[in-house]
Amino acid sequence: MSPLRLSSIKMQLLISAFLTCLFAIPTITLFTLGLLHKIFGVREKYKEFLLFIFEKGRQKIEKSQQRQYPDLVIEESDGEEDDEEHYQKRPIYKETDEPNPDFDWTDSFDMITSGIQSIVQDQVTHRFEAEELHSWNLLTRTNQGYEFISIRLTLIWILGFYIRYFILLPLRVAILVLATLTLTLSTGLVGLIPPRMNKIKKVLNGWACKFSFRLLSRVFSAIITYHDEEYKPNGNGICVANHTSPIDVVILSCNATFSLIGQSHGGFLGVLQRALARASPHIWFDRSELKDRAVVARRLKEHAHDPTKPPILIFPEGTCINNSAVMQFKKGSFEVDSVIYPVAIKYDPRFGDAFWNSSKHGMLHYIYRMMTSWAIVCDVWYLPPMYRMEGECAVAFAKRVKAEIAYKGGLVDLDWDGGLKRAPVKQEWKQLQQKEYSRKIINNNQSDSEAHDDDNSNNGNSSRRSSNGSSTAAVGEKEE
Repeated sequence: MSPLRLSSIKMQLLISAFLTCLFAIPTITLFTLGLLHKIFGVREKYKEFLLFIFEKGRQKIEKSQQRQYPDLVIEESDGEEDDEEHYQKRPIYKETDEPNPDFDWTDSFDMITSGIQSIVQDQVTHRFEAEELHSWNLLTRTNQGYEFISIRLTLIWILGFYIRYFILLPLRVAILVLATLTLTLSTGLVGLIPPRMNKIKKVLNGWACKFSFRLLSRVFSAIITYHDEEYKPNGNGICVANHTSPIDVVILSCNATFSLIGQSHGGFLGVLQRALARASPHIWFDRSELKDRAVVARRLKEHAHDPTKPPILIFPEGTCINNSAVMQFKKGSFEVDSVIYPVAIKYDPRFGDAFWNSSKHGMLHYIYRMMTSWAIVCDVWYLPPMYRMEGECAVAFAKRVKAEIAYKGGLVDLDWDGGLKRAPVKQEWKQLQQKEYSRKIINNNQSDSEAHDDDNSNNGNSSRRSSNGSSTAAVGEKEE
């Protein structure tokens, strides 16, 4: 045998060994971790260990800050609750005891103060940025400079960096490739089943999707806790949830089968979309069709009323929010006369920030950030099905569903449109605020005028009573 032939065989063996390791090691690792989690609860132990390390790091940081600033007082508080208390207690118009039926230029002072406070810290725009942490999670992208406070903390940070980038990241890349191939092949095989075997195809599609999405969730070490699973959507209808990132679909699809609706994409997302469309009925629109609301509404209604199709998953906010609030729901999915399955998703940002700021980071950069985080920890709450009441408009129904999701997930319920992430405030919103301000001034002036009239009438009555009393006393003296 020639040396060239031998070198070719060696090269083929090396490539085969590499591919075998690439897929065998993640498969064996996933199987082992799944078995250990079932027996010993490895993921929960991993989460508890990380919390222990974060707490030690927080204590080190506080001690260092107290040595540097002895007079510094560190108070622990829930920033979200403080923000809400600040906005609720902030006066929009100051009521005074002095009667002032006419407009005075000082009436605008409190509105100006309110506007300045909103510019410094408003309740809308910071929902489009990554949520700030109150403690460091050993990631340099969340806080700067903490890794060099002490030698011990620096060593812990270096060890964490090595684990995340040299152990977890290569393993997660291999799992991502394995999961993508599994999803593509499994859905392709399910798509070959003829339509007359629709029941078998539906069962196999549910199994293939759950298995593939559970593999995808291992790419970022997802630790998911599902609550109230008796309300999990099983029949046809529409499932709505708050939107934080593209992995919301992965999180929800690990426990239930959904049809998806959205714009057709290219690249990596396009591969996943085409793979899913082979096995189950999804609704993908071209950009030209998305502008035609009638086409979208018709296809959505046809799907929601078909009992043979799975529930369709929709994120009515229309954009990603940083999981601290729920913003205005678009009314389109609530105009369809169908059952609504609300779902609340709440992420724990201490282990990794799931928020996707699409205006700053592309999809590949976002996946890289997820794969170099410690884990993605979240809770999912299934809420009871909701129906549109008689005489209720789609906007009111959307607000009612949004309020339930916000309450269950412990999120702030905001009426602002998520479109403010990329567009200026609509003119009707400005006019609404102007009308509200005018109404407050008019009502306050009317109350002041009424109070002034009451004071004048009371003073007149008291003067008449005093004059009557003095005349009666004079008559009595004359009689004596």
